[in-house]
Amino acid sequence: MKWEDFRQSENIEDRRGSDYAESGGGGFGGSSGHLGLGAMVVLGIIGYALGIDPRVLIGGAEMASQMASGGAQHQSAAPRGQMGAPKDRIGQFVAAILAENEDVWKDVLPQQANVRFVPAPVVLFNGQTRSGCGRAQSAMGPFYCPEDKKIYLDTSFFREMKQRFGGGGDFAYAYVIAHEMGHHIQDQLGTLSKWQAAQQSSSKVDANAISVRIELQADCLAGVWAANANQKWQVIEPGDVEKAVATAQAIGDDKLQEAAQGRVVPDSFTHGSAAQRVKWLQRGLQSGKISSCNTFN
Repeated sequence: MKWEDFRQSENIEDRRGSDYAESGGGGFGGSSGHLGLGAMVVLGIIGYALGIDPRVLIGGAEMASQMASGGAQHQSAAPRGQMGAPKDRIGQFVAAILAENEDVWKDVLPQQANVRFVPAPVVLFNGQTRSGCGRAQSAMGPFYCPEDKKIYLDTSFFREMKQRFGGGGDFAYAYVIAHEMGHHIQDQLGTLSKWQAAQQSSSKVDANAISVRIELQADCLAGVWAANANQKWQVIEPGDVEKAVATAQAIGDDKLQEAAQGRVVPDSFTHGSAAQRVKWLQRGLQSGKISSCNTFN
């Protein structure tokens, strides 16, 4: 994927290296409420087995741990990292992909949805940090927080994609960033809050189904971004789409559940199957239209 010659967004908050260390030593496994990575992996497997979003279990366990240890030191405001485009290569890559997202959506969102695009900053961190939605941890993967309108990314996830999920390559990494930007687009369209409100009054199975549709639409919107970026700048090179598809397949709920527990429980899906994720990514890629991404039809 071509990205080196593009501008780099200044909407980057880099907390890497100086991330907060509430227990004095930082990292996982401290004495002030931090869960060890092994504990988070176990909770993730339990979550998939029980059909519960692993983030809920991890957050609940950490909250209980914090309360047991006094927890008062966790009430301070979220740290503020260095603003602007980073100097290291991976940081420059994120800044360039974010800029490409900004430059596409500032045109596409008003043209196709009559909504003005407001940029979403990306927070880069190592291991863990605080967000408007609570604690951000690398074990959760990249995510969008609608409370503070920011995307949180531990770039070690890219290495995890390559080593564990069979994904890799610049376009696959860009797809991950664009997927989270897709959630921001949902937020700006007003659909994200509507669907999240619907989840509150739904059964667990129905709430999971809504979550799947939210995630699949974000996959489609990532495809819309890629289609329009390629039309503008011819950024997609041979093999790029295949790598993104391989990544979408690898992080399907069915693949992750089978790897974690040896069986698949469709009613517990929260992100969609491998086939669904590929389908909706390709739909956005082929159409380039927001209107093609209505997963609630």
